[in-house]
Amino acid sequence: MTKNKEGHMQAIRSDSPKNICIAVATHKAYRMPEDSMYLPLQVGKAMHPDVDLGFACDNTGDNISDRNAYYSELTGLYWLWKNCDADYKGLVHYRRHFATLDKAARASKNRFDRIATREDVEKLLDRADIIVPRRRNYYIETVYSHYDHTFDGRQFDETLKLLREQCPEYAPAFERLMRSKKAHIFNMFIMTRERFDEYCAWMFPIVEELTRRIPPESYDAFGARYPGRVSERLLDVWLDTNGYGYVEMPVTSPEPVDWWKKGTGFLMAKFGGRKYEKSF
Repeated sequence: MTKNKEGHMQAIRSDSPKNICIAVATHKAYRMPEDSMYLPLQVGKAMHPDVDLGFACDNTGDNISDRNAYYSELTGLYWLWKNCDADYKGLVHYRRHFATLDKAARASKNRFDRIATREDVEKLLDRADIIVPRRRNYYIETVYSHYDHTFDGRQFDETLKLLREQCPEYAPAFERLMRSKKAHIFNMFIMTRERFDEYCAWMFPIVEELTRRIPPESYDAFGARYPGRVSERLLDVWLDTNGYGYVEMPVTSPEPVDWWKKGTGFLMAKFGGRKYEKSF
């Protein structure tokens, strides 16, 4: 690690084997994993210049930090793409991490003991170039119907239209995903630098064009974050179309998950027509 001229911590390249940098996107002070492969990254710094968490910031170098109100963690992903040349790069969130493969550690009362270690990650990277979270299964919903009930399905409709126009080879995979009941979401993954940069170079122009067609400012503050949500569903499209292999890791949260609130919110959306108004 080193400091830039503003005094913020930034990652630099090391020539050691399996040089891994996993950014932990956060907008507020929060406990961070102690493993050196993790890089705490303050996102949306351009929008909150007076907030200094003492972490690396997404407004340095080549960045889109000022789009954080719409792009959410994607501003951190973009920063990592453009400003980090580690051999392996990844993104997680301050309240959502990959979980360790150690079953005993996953049962620990200390939730931070449940977070993946370098040993866990290196073991899986020996098997594949890409690590993704376990698929979410919607069971009684398709990926499209779940989104349409909880957010605005027109965003997916326009995404499909855009793919058909600009990169039609990806449209069939998107259509299959919309009919599926499972998806890799959360914008969490770890990849070789080559795959990571390739994915970002494909995904970001799609999201940027989508925001031209559906201006985020036409929604309230919560709805305006739709570019980040739509991008979560593009990962499987890219993997499927290119035939890239991957391995899955479980996901863990340092905080308890209120499954009752999440379930009630979903049922209200599906059967009561009440769209999500906040994150659960």
